[in-house]
Amino acid sequence: MQLKWLEDFVALAQARSFTRAAELRHVTHPAFGRRIRALEAWAGAPLVERGAGPFKLTTAGESFLDTAQQMLLGLDASREELRSVVGRQARTVTLATGRTLARTLVADWLVRLRPVLRDAEVRILTRSLADTVLLLEQHAADFSLLYHHPALALRLDARQFNHLTLASDKLVPVSRADAQGGALHALGPRPVPYLAYAHSLALGRLVEDHLSQHPLAPMLDRYVECDSADALYEYVRKGLGVAWLPWSMVHADCKSGELALASDRRMEVRFDVRLYRPKRRLGPLAEQVWTAFARR
Repeated sequence: MQLKWLEDFVALAQARSFTRAAELRHVTHPAFGRRIRALEAWAGAPLVERGAGPFKLTTAGESFLDTAQQMLLGLDASREELRSVVGRQARTVTLATGRTLARTLVADWLVRLRPVLRDAEVRILTRSLADTVLLLEQHAADFSLLYHHPALALRLDARQFNHLTLASDKLVPVSRADAQGGALHALGPRPVPYLAYAHSLALGRLVEDHLSQHPLAPMLDRYVECDSADALYEYVRKGLGVAWLPWSMVHADCKSGELALASDRRMEVRFDVRLYRPKRRLGPLAEQVWTAFARR
């Protein structure tokens, strides 16, 4: 069944004349008649009374007319919705990243890119490291913003994806500050309450890899495990223990004296943050965003 047959049939019912309906549909009278017969063959029933009398639809035709009109209205609505979606996609950039990066680096990123983005929409999808990579591979995101470190097994085919290093950061052990400005829970010979990341988080794997290989790894009493850096940050602020948090997240608190470093630089874990994209050409807006980062 072809869409034009439905349109022909509705036009015929409205014009109540084969000749007039053919003119409205811009086809010859014989061609129009063949298309109506083809629709009847598909429906398995005559839709139009044929004879010398005035134009009339059959009972089946009257019943089918409402269905045909609803189908055409539904298709028109779907087409308009699709056009709307395409329009939104043309001014939308999709970024897949982790929750911590969405809070820190992406916030700065959005401010700096406002001249490029203007009235565009940025969709930010927060996922695990593996799911973030998968979204990029499945073309569900224009970009993925990811941690880069040898301890993180990141498999993105260099033949299919490019990347830019946007920032370098570090995980630092921090504690609530005491009255003298030092760490309430300083790393040393005695165990301290340890606020740990869940191993499912990339940051958790970085810290665990660092501690497992460091000859001066401190004694830690694992007190909390959580899959949110934001939550660990709040636990540290309440004096519950030590956590390795991104410097980009805690530097202001350390400067103000609310938090304090719990150890020296030997306990830091340094890493890079990379922006990945497919090598295939993206939409115009996404290409502008990439160019803006490449020129920074």
